[in-house]
Parts: sequence; C-alpha cells; structure tokens
Amino acid sequence: MQEKNLYEYAVIRVVPRVEREEFLNVGIIVFCKKAKYIKVLHHVAVEKILAMSAEADVEQIVANISAFEKVGHGTKDGGPIAMMDIPSRFRWLTALRSSVIQTSRPHPGLCDDLDRTTARLFEDLVL
Repeated sequence: MQEKNLYEYAVIRVVPRVEREEFLNVGIIVFCKKAKYIKVLHHVAVEKILAMSAEADVEQIVANISAFEKVGHGTKDGGPIAMMDIPSRFRWLTALRSSVIQTSRPHPGLCDDLDRTTARLFEDLVL
C-alpha cells in the first residue's frame, strides 16, 4: 500500500478592486513538506478580470502571477524569496495580504499522487 502524502493547498485569487472584496480564482499552490513538493499552476482569464474592473492593469496582474510561479518553483530569476526552502516559499506565497493578488487560507489534505491531486484541484477550483 502506498503511503499517503499530507499536503496543503491555497487558491491564488485576483481581487481587481480590493475595496469590493470580489475575486476571481486564477491559480493553485500545492505544497507537501515530506515530499519536498511545491507546484504553482495558473490560468489568468483576462476577459473575466476586465468584466470585474475595466480599469484593471491586466499586464501587471499577469506579471505578478508569473512572479508567484517563479517564487514557488524556486527559479533563479524569482529573486531572493525563490531561493528560500520550500516550506518558507509556501508560507511567503500564502501570507495574508491586502493587494490585487491574494491567496485563500491554506487547506490540508491527504493523497496518493501529488501531481494528480494538483491537477484535480486546479480543474475544480480554477478552470
């Protein structure tokens, strides 16, 4: 029997007008400390963001989401935070913030296959 992985995930949200607190799910971050696993998947639906706020700076939003991915995956061009260990990167990405890019609170789960679970969460919560 395969051992189950305890993981955490958070949904990446775009909040075009922070004062209205309306958001659109655009991505997912999945983290498992034991497996040294972190994955960021995203899909920015520009037309939906503009429907929520015609003044939204979509180019900046896309750049910020790309930066989230670089930090999560630890790429060299992701800056100093991307060089931190995986748990620290996950905690930084999911820290409470009041900005256009926010995340849900982290939620726990158990699974056999982290990649399959990440894909399912992305499909269910973002697409």
